[in-house]
Amino acid sequence: MYAIIIDGGRQYKVIEGQELVIDYRDASAGDAVQFDQVVALSTGSQMQIGEPTVGGAKVTGKVLGVLQGPKLTVQKFRRRKTYRAKTGHRQLYTKVQIEKISGV
Repeated sequence: MYAIIIDGGRQYKVIEGQELVIDYRDASAGDAVQFDQVVALSTGSQMQIGEPTVGGAKVTGKVLGVLQGPKLTVQKFRRRKTYRAKTGHRQLYTKVQIEKISGV
């Protein structure tokens, strides 16, 4: 059994027990998170495709913690002007474990 969900403008194919890294949410470890936008739902032999979403289907998960992505370096440079600027950025992500996929 698997589902295709939408979160943060991206689509994810998820199964029960899978660990998923999504955009940052202000939630602490152990909190429950619910995904209501289920685009497709497969239960072995049956496949339900939503128009645009499958009615009554939802995916629940548990927050495992917050992660930081790789460090990105941004450099600005203007030739012959003695201008150099260097900054960095690390994006925050939330790690979620999928616990239950429920459908119609």
